[in-house]
Amino acid sequence: MPCSRAAAGPRRWRVNRLSSVLDRGSPAERFTASASAQGRFRSTEDCLHWLDEQRALQSYAVERVPFDRLQGWRFTDDTGNLVHHSGRFFTVEGLQVGLRPFRVPTWTQPIIVQREIGILGILVKEFDGVLHCLMQAKMEPGNRNLVQLSPTVQATRSNYMRVHQGRAIPYLEHFVAPRRGRVVADSLQSEQGGWFLHKRNRNIVVEAEDDVEVLPGFCWMTIGQVQQLLRLDDVVNMDARTVLSVMPFARPAADSGGADPFRSALIRSLDPEAASVHTVTDAISWLTENKARFELTQRRIPLLDTAGWHRGADEIAHVSGGYFSIVGVDVRARDREVAAWMQPLLRPAAPGRLAMLVRRIDGVLHVLLQARPAAGALDIVEAAPTLHCTPQTFRTLPTADRPQFLDYVLDAPQRQIRFDTWLSEEGGRFLHALNRYQIIEVEDTFPTTPPPNFMWLTVRQLMTLLRFGNCLNVEARSLLACLHTLW
Repeated sequence: MPCSRAAAGPRRWRVNRLSSVLDRGSPAERFTASASAQGRFRSTEDCLHWLDEQRALQSYAVERVPFDRLQGWRFTDDTGNLVHHSGRFFTVEGLQVGLRPFRVPTWTQPIIVQREIGILGILVKEFDGVLHCLMQAKMEPGNRNLVQLSPTVQATRSNYMRVHQGRAIPYLEHFVAPRRGRVVADSLQSEQGGWFLHKRNRNIVVEAEDDVEVLPGFCWMTIGQVQQLLRLDDVVNMDARTVLSVMPFARPAADSGGADPFRSALIRSLDPEAASVHTVTDAISWLTENKARFELTQRRIPLLDTAGWHRGADEIAHVSGGYFSIVGVDVRARDREVAAWMQPLLRPAAPGRLAMLVRRIDGVLHVLLQARPAAGALDIVEAAPTLHCTPQTFRTLPTADRPQFLDYVLDAPQRQIRFDTWLSEEGGRFLHALNRYQIIEVEDTFPTTPPPNFMWLTVRQLMTLLRFGNCLNVEARSLLACLHTLW
């Protein structure tokens, strides 16, 4: 097992630890170095083979079941809400939403209510002078390919408190106080506001100083290796992507962009001294102004009272067949904390399109973000990708009623597309929630003055906003992690 030894003696250990941290440079510099390095233990190709091996080692099975076979779950008599017999985990309830100004000012819908704050944590450790991430091959019932690359710890509070009476969560001791290790990044971040009500998870990166035993199903990889796998369809899961997005990075070496003007502009965008269209204060003011501009009301209502939604034997669905449905699954996974369970999952009606438009402005790459409200948002509005929608929902609408920049993204020529990958959302709550993630470089004639609910920001500014919660939504964070793979 790969491991390392701490120096003996408490006083000497503290001195050595402090001096070694200073010698190694800032966390941002060390994370940047890891993003450019290959791993000590496996090649990236071997990491991909390792994931395939993990799928083959266990026999996983996920089967759709009708609600009357969904053991451990029931619809309450008075509200029709779908709840777990323990009263924990999550519930599926109704939500009445009012949003002005908006194309549809009021509506009702099912919503997942999960009051607990879970932990999404990546443990990092230095080997041969390079930080490595302890990544997990984790099965989630909603993933199309079941097993994807996940954080070291990915657990709800109910799971790590062992409400399910299953096995303990490996490596949890590194992420809860009093923890073993040094916190490098730590923030509360939101999740899908259209499907969750006020949902947040703790995104945390901890550096281990002591020995770490590598358990089956886990593997050390550099950040660069994880980023290479992120460029492949459905390999790196959503929880890993959001933790990757909060990692600090320094500007790489000036010449690492080579002759590619895009990469050079992206590298300059990581520089805190780079020229920018706006300041971080401008960005916070822009978000605040949009939070004040929208009037969002949220009222939890009985699931039975959601107009336009009907409950059948095996799904809760909208009468139009659009949006999403709630279904039940029976899960078999021997290597999970519990080997078998049943649960509801939210199943989107169609894949989504998530795109960031980027532009070189004065030689510095800028990202175009939109201030986007969501039905279940905790703080009304968050910065979202330039385009954030399900195209099928708008296919019959006139151009004036379609999301801004939808047609631009749909018609973008291949030469402008810098990143293009299909990625799944949270497989523990969503069934086959697939989105196409794209980063598209616009032409030099593209306007630098966007509509008022959009703003151009540098990569460094996005990283600064991520020190706080409820600024960038989870889809924007995923795209920021994707953007980091391009430098």
